Amino acid sequence: MSEGKALKVRVTFVIILVGVALLFTAVVTDHWAVLSPKVEKYNDTCEAAHFGLWRLCTKRIYVQEGEPGKEKGCGPISLPGERNCSYFKHFAPGESTEIFEVTTQREYSISAAAIAIFSVGFSIIGTLCVLLSFRKKMDYLLRPASMFYTFSGLCIIISVEVMRQSVKRMIDSDETIWIEYYYSWSFACACASFVLLFICGIALLFISLPRIPRNPWETCMDAEPEH
Repeated sequence: MSEGKALKVRVTFVIILVGVALLFTAVVTDHWAVLSPKVEKYNDTCEAAHFGLWRLCTKRIYVQEGEPGKEKGCGPISLPGERNCSYFKHFAPGESTEIFEVTTQREYSISAAAIAIFSVGFSIIGTLCVLLSFRKKMDYLLRPASMFYTFSGLCIIISVEVMRQSVKRMIDSDETIWIEYYYSWSFACACASFVLLFICGIALLFISLPRIPRNPWETCMDAEPEH
């Protein structure tokens, strides 16, 4: 691998590692979405929730009386309060998340988590390929690495969309207790990782391709060797 090409690969790889870090952060944290129920009593506690791919966290927050006649949700979630986290029943049968299981879609949750795991797997394989490509005469591994990173980005954005549809169906359900929701920083990390992994995966593919011939009569076989 030439020095110029190696520099491009290293810069792209550093950006990709940022995307991988964001991906891992999104997968293991519980702030994909924040849900707030209608406040029935003021000057009392209410229970808001935030969740990720694996578990739900509820928080008891003290709410003071607001403007008369205005419907108010519980929160914001950043307020101090008693916090309790438990894994979803389909991932940990012994855990209890009744408040969430009534309105969530079990299939959506499992699908989003499974697709995110594929994304993590692709990113790990891609990273191993890039590290091996720095060895002598092994830069051909950059091409499969670029595809693995691209697939990783596509998988995480599919997981994001599945999660978004899950929240939408939950809010639209007639049985729901939630009146407000918003996507939080774990969701943003997942979206950012998609952008970095997908774009840099494509960039890495172009970097790994043979040099374009400079003259019409020059073929790729005639190009200067890279090793």
